[in-house]
Order: sequence, then structure tokens, then C-alpha cells
Amino acid sequence: MTSMKQGDNAAEYRHPDDMAWDTLRFPGQQSKMVFHPRPERPSEPNAGLVRYEAGAFHPRHRHDFAQVWYILDGTFVIDGREYRTGTMIYHPDPHVEEELHTEHGGTILFVQYQGPTTGERPIYQGRFNMKERKPLSEERLDV
Repeated sequence: MTSMKQGDNAAEYRHPDDMAWDTLRFPGQQSKMVFHPRPERPSEPNAGLVRYEAGAFHPRHRHDFAQVWYILDGTFVIDGREYRTGTMIYHPDPHVEEELHTEHGGTILFVQYQGPTTGERPIYQGRFNMKERKPLSEERLDV
């Protein structure tokens, strides 16, 4: 059995069912970011769930951080190709997220983390916890 060393951090346990859904920046999307960066913990990843309503989409856009997605349920068309439950997607840093659509809705597990080559961190504030969604024409798609 491996023992903890001084300075080791303990694991944290949270359950998404204990959280409310938040408004996400793109139409028909809500999120529960179980972990996310904050001033006292800037290197914490965005890690949680994004729920897509029937007809939800996002346009092609780019990021400087890295991320992994896992489709928990539903079918998604990404850049014209169909992906179903069980598909895992890796986006290295920097990257472009291609246009995404879902006809019937679904849920994706997201883990966004600091880009190993860019050093850029995922963005939580004003994206995963919006009070009110802005018109898509006002969203920045280059970060």
C-alpha cells in the first residue's frame, strides 16, 4: 500500500445530481461543471456535463486549451460526421471545434485543461455559468 507524502492532495468527490444546470453560451445547451478554475485554484480543469436539447448546435470556433469529450448519450453530427454514445474525442491545444448539431439531444462529459503547449487555461467564467445567453452574433469564436 502506498502512503501519502507530505504535500500530497486528497481526492475530491462531487456528484452532478447535487448541482443545478447552468446556462451555457451556445443555444440549447446547459452545463454542470463539477470542477472549474477559480481565483484560488486557477489550474483546476473544467470538468462536468453538457446537456444538449433537441436541435442544439454550436458553430465552428477555436480554443487555446486542450480538452477531452465522452458522449454519454445521444447522437451528434460534428463536421458532417455522425458520432454516437461511447465516442471519445480529444482536442489538443490549440484547436478548432468543428460545427456540432444534434437532432434529438444528448449529454457529453467534458474535461478541459491547461494546454500543455500553449499554457492557456480553460475558460469557465461567463461561458459555463451565464445568467443569460448572449445572441450568437455577440459571441467570440476565436478563443
